[in-house]
This record gives sequence, C-alpha cells and structure tokens, in this order.
Amino acid sequence: MERDQRPSAEKDQLPAADGVTSRTVGLLTEQPPTTGPQSISRRLWSERRIPAALTALAVAASAGTLLVDVIRVRAGQSAAAWRRHLAADLASRPLDDTLIQASGVVLAVLGLWLIVLAVTPGLRHRLPLQTPGAQMHAVLDRKAAELRMRDAAMRVPGVSAARLRFSRKRATARADVRFRTPADVQADLRTSLLHELDRLALAHRPSLRVRVRPRRP
Repeated sequence: MERDQRPSAEKDQLPAADGVTSRTVGLLTEQPPTTGPQSISRRLWSERRIPAALTALAVAASAGTLLVDVIRVRAGQSAAAWRRHLAADLASRPLDDTLIQASGVVLAVLGLWLIVLAVTPGLRHRLPLQTPGAQMHAVLDRKAAELRMRDAAMRVPGVSAARLRFSRKRATARADVRFRTPADVQADLRTSLLHELDRLALAHRPSLRVRVRPRRP
C-alpha cells in the first residue's frame, strides 16, 4: 500500500487510528486501489484492561479477607462473625432455595461473560485492512469508513441525505432521493458504494444493502 511506503517523517504526522478527522479521511481518499499480492490482516485483540482489573480486584479482596480470617483462627482467635454467619446460613439453606439459585445464576453469567471476553478479539470499532505483508497490520476506524461511504453516497446525483452503518458482516446505506427515479438512484448508489468499498481495501469485505426513499417536500 502506498500509505505504508511514505517517509517516516510524514508517517509521524498521521493522526491516531481512533481519531476521525478530516485529514484522516483526506489521506485515505488520495490513495488509489492497491494491486499485487496482499496479506489479509486479522482483527486486533483488545487488552481488556477494565474487566481484567475488576476481576483481579474482586479476587484479591475476597482471597485477602479470607486469608486474614484464617490466620486469626490459626493464631488461636475465633473466626470472624461474617464467616460464622455465612457458614451457618449455607448449611441451613437447601439447594432449591431462591437465594442460592439466584446467586448461582449471577455467578454463571459473570463466568460466561469473562469467557466470552477471553475468546473474542473485541475492538469492533476498528476494521482490519489488507496489507502487503503478513508482518504488517493496519486498521481503519469504523466511523472513518462510514464517513467515506457517506461522502461517496452524497456524490450520487439525486441523493439529498445519506446514512451509513457498518456491522460485522454488512454495510447498510439509507438515502433520501430528492429528484430522479428512486430505482435509478439506487442502482447508481450501489455502484458508487461498491467502488468505494474496493478503495477501502477492507480485509473482510462486508455485504452491501442499499435502501432509498423519496424525500417528501
């Protein structure tokens, strides 16, 4: 890709991937479609800092509190009141008790949530791009891609307003038609957006859905 072959001094001036600025979109517009062998970039994995920190804090607090009470018992003192109360309450409640079942459901949901976070990459707002080599990874912010597609839709004659939404496997375009036949505008709009998708060079190209409606006066 040409944008990966620019001098290092110019690369240092590029905006961050998270920022959707006019300069970011302008630089992307300047790049022609790439040709030749390319490598498909995989999605980047999120670091999951907040869930990891909350889980570590909860485990550390629970284990630390229990450890302090066990040390007190080993030192010859009596167990803490909360521990005796909890042990007596669990021993007296049957397994079909509502509180026991509700607590089990909550713990199961939390555990499933942590498993999902561990096996999924996250960062759904970043779209991986095709790159010249396997050692190179490039992403495009989802908002920037939507802005590029919306600008392409607004260049179609007859379109007065356009809205674009990217999902994991689909790009949905909705446009208002001010003049011309809606069917003709929809055909031209689809052609323009498909061309713009080619220019974006996404690693996983989404399917395109185009909807148009006449604009009421």
